[in-house]
Amino acid sequence: MRKVIALEFMTLDGVIQAGGGPEEDTSGGFTYGGWQVPYSDEVEGEVMKKQLSLPFDLLLGRNTFDIWEPYWPKHADMWPGVMTATKYVVSNTRTSSEWQPTVFLDGEIAEKVRQLKQQAGPNLHVFGSANLLQTLFKHDLVDELWLKIYPLTLGSGKKLFADGNVPMAFKVTESQVSPNGILLVNYARAGAVKTGRYD
Repeated sequence: MRKVIALEFMTLDGVIQAGGGPEEDTSGGFTYGGWQVPYSDEVEGEVMKKQLSLPFDLLLGRNTFDIWEPYWPKHADMWPGVMTATKYVVSNTRTSSEWQPTVFLDGEIAEKVRQLKQQAGPNLHVFGSANLLQTLFKHDLVDELWLKIYPLTLGSGKKLFADGNVPMAFKVTESQVSPNGILLVNYARAGAVKTGRYD
């Protein structure tokens, strides 16, 4: 069975919006685009290189796809796998793209993602796609989180988690801290949330 893995750059207060540049996503009046750039370092780069070289298909929200579609075909030398990966894009309005292979999904997205997970193929990697992630969390469809947590807070912006998500427990499978203070942590699902009491 394929896994859904969310690979996210995030702040300490959970913001995942527009880490890569000022014009990446200004929706909601967001003015901190590019917040991750000053912290990038060699250790983070090596972790990303390793993760991007794995076999994968992409599961993306429409906004993220719209940002990536004109960019990555011109920069394919930096990430060759993005060109051959199947890009599953959630959209109620788009039905085609020149950037292939791309498949557009609409309607009952949770059920369609469940079906994708049952198919043969590489794991499904989610980048950005804040609105899509809320649907995936709500329907308990995320298997792993590969997070890069940056040492800053922004106070506003699209967040990884929102109210109404299914309670989830995770275990750490890999972790390290980069020289610039980025927490590079991979989490895998670890069953139901447990509670207890200190006596």
